Amino acid sequence: MELYKEILKVDSQKDFVKFIKLLLLDFKKNQDEWENRTVDSYLEGILAWIDDMDGYFENNNIKKPENISWNFFANALYAARIYE
Repeated sequence: MELYKEILKVDSQKDFVKFIKLLLLDFKKNQDEWENRTVDSYLEGILAWIDDMDGYFENNNIKKPENISWNFFANALYAARIYE
């Protein structure tokens, strides 16, 4: 499975949940291929990507979404600290 292709299928909450499950499965099966294997390094990776995402979209000829809910992502990351 080419995980990056699954991103194109994410268009709803259900799709997003499925993608996260695939991401987790990929981590468990292919941990040696992941650069960021700890929570702190993964969060640092998210931070770096968000800070430079304009370049990512530009370099990959992808239109940057205009309606990003930063509050939603902040809530998800914060809640995951304690949610089981």
